[in-house]
Amino acid sequence: MSLLLWFRNDIRIHDNPALDYFLEQNKDAETTKAIFFVSEKQWLDHDWSAIKIDFIKRHVNALAEQLLSLNIALEVVHCDDFSAQISFLQQYCQQHNVSEVVANQELEFNEKQRDKSCLEQGIPLRMFESDVIVKKGKVLNKTGEMYKVFTPYKRAWLTYVKQHGFAYLGKPSPKVSKEQSDEVKLTFKPPLNCSGVSDAWPLADQVEQQVIPDFYEYKVASYGKKRDFPAIKATSGLSPYLAIGAISPRYLLLLFIQRFPDILVASDSEEFTWLNELIWREFYRNLIFHRQNLSKHQCFNPKYHGVVWPNNNELFTQWCQGKTGYPLVDAAMRQLNQTGWMHNRLRMVVASFLTKHLLIDWRWGEKYFMQQLIDGDLAANNGGWQWAASTGCDAQPYFRVFNPIRQSERFDPKGEFIRKFIPELAQLPDKEIHFPHQYIAKEKLSLYWPAIVDHKAARLAALDFYR
Repeated sequence: MSLLLWFRNDIRIHDNPALDYFLEQNKDAETTKAIFFVSEKQWLDHDWSAIKIDFIKRHVNALAEQLLSLNIALEVVHCDDFSAQISFLQQYCQQHNVSEVVANQELEFNEKQRDKSCLEQGIPLRMFESDVIVKKGKVLNKTGEMYKVFTPYKRAWLTYVKQHGFAYLGKPSPKVSKEQSDEVKLTFKPPLNCSGVSDAWPLADQVEQQVIPDFYEYKVASYGKKRDFPAIKATSGLSPYLAIGAISPRYLLLLFIQRFPDILVASDSEEFTWLNELIWREFYRNLIFHRQNLSKHQCFNPKYHGVVWPNNNELFTQWCQGKTGYPLVDAAMRQLNQTGWMHNRLRMVVASFLTKHLLIDWRWGEKYFMQQLIDGDLAANNGGWQWAASTGCDAQPYFRVFNPIRQSERFDPKGEFIRKFIPELAQLPDKEIHFPHQYIAKEKLSLYWPAIVDHKAARLAALDFYR
C-alpha cells in the first residue's frame, strides 16, 4: 500500500499541511511520489490569465526541484479538465495500490464538486486546509452564523487568533545531504516549459528571503500613508504568491508578529493597516466557504438578482482598452493590460467606473480582471467587484460613486502614475493632467481621446438606476 501526494493550489513545501502529513506517514520510505495536474482547458474555463498560468508553471518547476531533497518525485500530468483528473486518479490508485491520496482543500465550487466525485468514485482522498490563517467556518457570530460585516468579523478573528493561535508548520528537513541533492539537481530538467511572461515576478523562495523582510523592515511602517498612491511602490506585492499558494499566509503572520509582538492588540497602529489586508483576504474566503453560490456569478445581496444592466459593448471595450477619457482610469487599465497587475486603489476606481459610470454588469469586469491578472483569485476578485458594485457583502452603498478626477487629484497629485502609462500626456501641467480636455481644446492639441461619459450626468444616472 502507498500514499500519493496531490499538489494543487498549494505550490510550496513551506507550511504545507498535506505535505507534512505525507512525510510523517512515509518516514521510512526511500522514494515517494507526488503529482500535479496541468489542466489548461479547465484553467481557461475559469478565466485564468496567461501570466498566472506561466507563474504557476515556474513555481511547479521550482517545487519539483525542491522535492528532490525530500526524496519525492513530482510527476506533472496533463489533463484537460477535472473529469480527466478523476479518471487518471482512479486508474493510478488501482495500478499502484494507493491507500490514500493526500491533498489540501480548494475553496471554489467546481473544485469541491471534483473532490466530492473523487470520494464517491472510490478515490481515497484525505484533505487538509492550507490557504487561510484561521480555519474557515471557525469565526462565527453569537448565533453561530457567518459574519456579513467586515469590522465585527475582524474583531472576532483577532480574538480567535489571540486565544487559539494558528498552526504554522515550518519547512520540512531535507532527507538527503546537500551534496547528494546538488548532485541530483545537476541532471534535473524542469517538467514544464514556461512562456516567460511572468518573469518580472521572482519565485517565492526569493520573495521569502528578500522581499518580505525588506517590506516589514522598511515599508510597513508607512504602509497606511502610502499604499493608496500608485506612483509609489508601497504595497507588498504578495498577492500573486498567495493566489497560487506559493507562500503561506500563516508564515506571513508569524514573521509579522515576530517583528511587531503587540500587533494583534494594536489595531490603531500604522503597521496594523497591512494586517487588515490579510484579514480582508480571510473574510472573502469565508464568504465563498459559506456561500458557494458566489462561485456561480450570483450577487451576494439577493435584492440585486433581478437587476437588468444596460451593458453597452462599445463602452465596455473602451474601458478594457483604457480609452475612457479619464486619465487615472485609463492609466490603471493600461497597467493591467501591460503588466498583469493593478494597484489596489485603482482596482476600486476602475470597478466603480465600470459599474456606476457605465452601468455595466460587475460580472463583465470580474471576468476581464481574471483574464488579465497574475493574482487572479475568485474570492478576492469577486469580493472586490461586488463591493464596488454595491451588490456584495458589506459593500459600499450604491450612492457612493467614485469621482475619477478627484481620485486622480488626491492619489496621483503630480500625475506621475498617469505619465508612466499614458506618455502622450507627459508634457501636460500637473493641474491639467487629471482631466485634460479643456486644456487640450484650448491649446488645439490632439493628444487624447474624449471622455466617453460626463461624470456628473453619469453619477445621477447611476443613482437613479440603483434606486
